[in-house]
Amino acid sequence: MGRVYTERPARLDGAVVWALTSPPVAEEPVPVLPDGCMDLLWCDGRLLVAGPDTFAYLPEGGPSRYAGIRFAPGDAPALLGVPASALRDRRVELGALWGEARARRLAERVSAAPDPAAALEELAVRRAADAPAPDPLIRAVAGRLAAGRPVAETADAVGLGARRLHRRSLDAFGYGPKTLARILRLQRALSLVRAGVPYADAALRAGCADQAHLARETRALAGTTLSAYASAWAKRETPQPSGSSTTA
Repeated sequence: MGRVYTERPARLDGAVVWALTSPPVAEEPVPVLPDGCMDLLWCDGRLLVAGPDTFAYLPEGGPSRYAGIRFAPGDAPALLGVPASALRDRRVELGALWGEARARRLAERVSAAPDPAAALEELAVRRAADAPAPDPLIRAVAGRLAAGRPVAETADAVGLGARRLHRRSLDAFGYGPKTLARILRLQRALSLVRAGVPYADAALRAGCADQAHLARETRALAGTTLSAYASAWAKRETPQPSGSSTTA
């Protein structure tokens, strides 16, 4: 039996609860692609945070059971109490952010639950009740960039200058709006590729200049070629996480 991955909408707006079970026999690791999100993870008894990635992350094995809650772009920093830029391209033990004793108690609670994913979701919901609400301006930025709107137009639409938007984006997303726009554009394109859309059409529909542009972005951000990505996806028996989900 291969990897089994499931996901569902979370009780937090825009978030996703997911679970992944890997087989006891090692398989070729599945790269985790950048998606502009951050995750709170439970990994065989440990609680960690996966920060926003700027390139493909390749797990190195280890835990066989994972659960996670993937937050909408820009929502996690207020809940976790740390700017996203501090966690960029990192997997960090929750104890480093919330204290070792507290993180250990929470990990034990999640591990003892019949459904660790549901327990992790409950943890996040309770934390969110005491945290600042998601910033509507940041959500507007993420929404416009996800829809393919230009960065300059987005800055004007939300009433921020380019420098202020960049500073706000570093705290919220972990990188500037241009990098977030590239990552979200690649996600749009690869979603079309997974649906069987020809590469050239997927590139144009996602907002790339042409197929060559999409090929360069796939190499730079996903660490692979379009054909290799499409081939690997076709071989999967079940969907796998495309975002900042798993950890070593």
